[in-house]
Amino acid sequence: MIRLDDIRRPVEPQLASYEEFVARYFTAEGELLSEMLRHALSSRGKGIRPLLVMLSAAMNAANPAAASGRRPALAALLVEMIHLSSLIHDDVIDEADTRRGRPSANALWQSHKAVLLGDYILSRALNIGLESGQFDLVTHVCGTVTSLCEGEVLQDDLAGRHTMTRDSYLEIVRKKTACLLGVSASAGALAVGAPRERVSAMRRFGEALGMAFQMQDDILDYTPSAQTGKPSGNDLREGKVTLPLLTVLDRVGEERRSELLARLARCRDEEAEVEYLQRIVAGEGGLDRAAEVMRHYISRAVGQLSDYAESPGRKALADLCVYVAERDR
Repeated sequence: MIRLDDIRRPVEPQLASYEEFVARYFTAEGELLSEMLRHALSSRGKGIRPLLVMLSAAMNAANPAAASGRRPALAALLVEMIHLSSLIHDDVIDEADTRRGRPSANALWQSHKAVLLGDYILSRALNIGLESGQFDLVTHVCGTVTSLCEGEVLQDDLAGRHTMTRDSYLEIVRKKTACLLGVSASAGALAVGAPRERVSAMRRFGEALGMAFQMQDDILDYTPSAQTGKPSGNDLREGKVTLPLLTVLDRVGEERRSELLARLARCRDEEAEVEYLQRIVAGEGGLDRAAEVMRHYISRAVGQLSDYAESPGRKALADLCVYVAERDR
């Protein structure tokens, strides 16, 4: 099993510099807001997006010193804070009490303060970017905010009407997850002055990896033993139709489909329905078929690395693809 620590090794100094950059510039005024910000920053999880920025920068830098400069650190801060603010807002929308095994911001400080915290994190990141004068990076990264919002609205609308299709699911994953991983990888290349075609290739790499990442998340939500830091079956409790259930719904008759969707509608209040749907999806091959689709996107991501010469950064990105496909948390 490939470990994330091993993947980080080629860019450990750059990641350390990035953390120093965050600590130096990402602060808040006022005791309460500072406490809320510290809680949010300590709940950032695996740091996949900053890692993508740094590995892409290292692999694409003509001058190795450029990969350790201020621009990659700024790009990493922008993508990570956009992601963090979106998670805080997601927890408010989903009424989630925990995030990665810890109390969520809305559980600790109520929803209206959590919304303000998410807004503050986003606006503070944009302000740092604009004050730096690196307008190309700010413009490149911040277009993803629109996609994130579009994806959330679409997901909420379809969940309420139980009209999710395969195409709609893929669009939501592309907008809510893949776009930000794509821009993380492309921003790393942009930050070190890579040619336009390399920036585009890295965006395609990150987007394919992001599709696979979310699909694996959706698979793990049906796996009670997964070490995800949140209860299994959470998507079902929130009425979300994700790829494992979709692969079952697409193969059954209309009457059976209606029955399964009716059970899904009861999952918020009836734990027995959550357990039933988990069993059905596993037993009818939903997890296996979802994993096949996930591995297709992993192959697509790896293919984007084929034009790059062997290097520690390239190997780490290839290993990251394996990690995403095999992870259990």
